[in-house]
Amino acid sequence: MDALPDAILQCILSQITNARDVSSCNCVSKRWKDSTPYVRTLYFPRSSFDSPSSSEGADNVIERMVSRVVKLEELIVYCPFSPNGLASWLSLVGDSLLQLELRMDNLNDNQGSESPSKLDYVGFAKNLESLKLWGVLMVRTPNWDVFPNLKNLEIVGAKFEDHVLSAVLHTCPVLTRLLLLGCEGVRSLSIELPCLEQCKLDFYGMGNSSLTLTSPKIESLEVQGCSWIRVPKTKHLRKLSVSNTAGRVYMVDFGNLSALEFLCMRGVQWCWDAICKMLKLASEVKHLFMKVEFTGDYDALQPFPEIDFVDFFNSHQKLQKFDIHGAMFAALCQKNSLKHVDSGFVIPFLEEVVITVRSPLNAEQKMSTLESLLKYGKSLRSMVIKILEMKSCHSSADDFFDEICRFRYMNHSIVRIE
Repeated sequence: MDALPDAILQCILSQITNARDVSSCNCVSKRWKDSTPYVRTLYFPRSSFDSPSSSEGADNVIERMVSRVVKLEELIVYCPFSPNGLASWLSLVGDSLLQLELRMDNLNDNQGSESPSKLDYVGFAKNLESLKLWGVLMVRTPNWDVFPNLKNLEIVGAKFEDHVLSAVLHTCPVLTRLLLLGCEGVRSLSIELPCLEQCKLDFYGMGNSSLTLTSPKIESLEVQGCSWIRVPKTKHLRKLSVSNTAGRVYMVDFGNLSALEFLCMRGVQWCWDAICKMLKLASEVKHLFMKVEFTGDYDALQPFPEIDFVDFFNSHQKLQKFDIHGAMFAALCQKNSLKHVDSGFVIPFLEEVVITVRSPLNAEQKMSTLESLLKYGKSLRSMVIKILEMKSCHSSADDFFDEICRFRYMNHSIVRIE
């Protein structure tokens, strides 16, 4: 290392990100210490100051290290810090900083409404391209100007007021990626981001939030915890996941889904109109995952009505992979589905089927559906049958399992049991 030119040494040492390692390098030699200003990233892990070698606080140590860097581009702080500490660092490197990630840890902060707050000081980094916040309380609109270059916003574990979240998103007009995970307090949210391409929203609570998203460039969308969803401009949407583990999905309203390749529908209960509308819109889908347990418009949980096997696959001609769980499989297994099948019927592109079986009820119809998938799926190369613990105290469960094992034995090159 001593024989290397300064430029190469600086390039090598600039790849070190952990603040403790950077500090150690300062002790090696004067040349190494002189290379510290060329560091581009500083990362302070959660445990950075668990065993401090001096009585100096985290705020001062971080400020001293940040002040030595000529052009800091990325700052990641997971260890505890104060609002004043954050203000001092960002006042030094705010202009050069492109990526900022902070573990705020103020969800239970009774002072969250006071001004200025940690969130207010984030606005010092005006040229950010990526902002990631963990454990943040947003009950008051932060004092931010517009972030003209911010393309990636991630907030994990947060408590919001609707108007505060809307105001925050309004300061990020060129976002292309938005991720909100484990967020509470959202009741009704309207998002209008013209450049947004990827969006993942995960809301905690009663599962009765409503969402309106207007983003004509959206390509990937994952929504959890909403009962009413409206996304009118979706002609570029390729990946869509809608789930609600705490509440019900009452209404879905999407635009053109002709580009959709992957659709995931999850939840305990969906209104049947919402299921039908979603399946109808997703006629071009290539991978369909369905794990909805019940339908029914209100409190009463109802099983799926019969779904005609032939009509379903005729309406989803491009389907290549189908993950069927419980209720959907049972709906495809009704007696009338396979009574009259046209001689020309075929499932042209289906290659993989994953079926989760939970009950021995209607075992004969279920076996018929398994056989039909093999018979008409001319491109089928893999069928996985997942058998959950069947709640049955009589021999029907054992008989059904024996039938599945026999079916697997007769088609061992394609079928397997998990």
